[in-house]
Amino acid sequence: MAVQNSPSLRGELRFNEPLARYTTWRVGGPARQFYQPADSDDLAQFLCSLPKDEPLLWLGLGSNLLIRDGGFAGTVIATQGKLDEISVISETTVRIEAGVTCARVARFAARQGLCGVEFLTGIPGTFGGALAMNAGAFGGETWSHVVAVETVDRSGRVHSRLPEDFSVSYRHVERPAGEWFLAATLSLEIGDVTTSQQQIRTLLERRNSSQPIGQPSCGSVFRNPKGDFAARLIEASGLKGLTLGGAQVSEKHANFIINTGTATAADIEQLIDVVRQRVKESSGVDLMTEVHVVGDSEEMQ
Repeated sequence: MAVQNSPSLRGELRFNEPLARYTTWRVGGPARQFYQPADSDDLAQFLCSLPKDEPLLWLGLGSNLLIRDGGFAGTVIATQGKLDEISVISETTVRIEAGVTCARVARFAARQGLCGVEFLTGIPGTFGGALAMNAGAFGGETWSHVVAVETVDRSGRVHSRLPEDFSVSYRHVERPAGEWFLAATLSLEIGDVTTSQQQIRTLLERRNSSQPIGQPSCGSVFRNPKGDFAARLIEASGLKGLTLGGAQVSEKHANFIINTGTATAADIEQLIDVVRQRVKESSGVDLMTEVHVVGDSEEMQ
């Protein structure tokens, strides 16, 4: 957990940093290295200082992510609160850095009288994460508004790319190998401030009434299969409230697994496997996870 500030870098480098404090499930072992960049230029300099084979994990709000109890034997780059600039490019376009929270994007656009991304208020993550998985909620999807993208590779080189450089599908984005999202430009529609802000309030009320807000979770665990809903299949299999260790299938929304206070990452991962198996047995549907599982099962030495 020691902190080191290199004279040539402006960010903060930590060693053996516990990751549970940075994930919405509140579980996960330590990162061998943990870096919070000062800005995109500092990040580029840090990346080019790393060995070419160094494992990298990009971490925003830590939602949609399960880090195993053994932690991550590589370098975690934490963007939340660091790459957090939003700027207006033109009357209908805005540039958003990867560390900006999705909820802030929705509120910013509404204040500018721009509409189309109100749905982002229901995404519990950063915009970089939304780009990485084509996050969506309430019928909207991130990439339907993207017109330009900035990425960085591990040598620190920044690339300007267009949407056609990526293969985008439901909750999945294939990006050029060895590149990560720095920022994107969105094209939005001119709307009404009051209408957009009211829509955001309505969506938040809808989310709060149907999801276990206030309890540690990652958001939705499974992707919705075509023509159906993962939550319906899980509930129909009698799995609401199912508990394994400190992990539990939410009583409020069956596609959420919550940490009741004592869960380990192993508890959560095992419960995910049990849910998949039971749903497969009862309905024949093989649920695909939306959450990304990373790291080592055993504690690092």
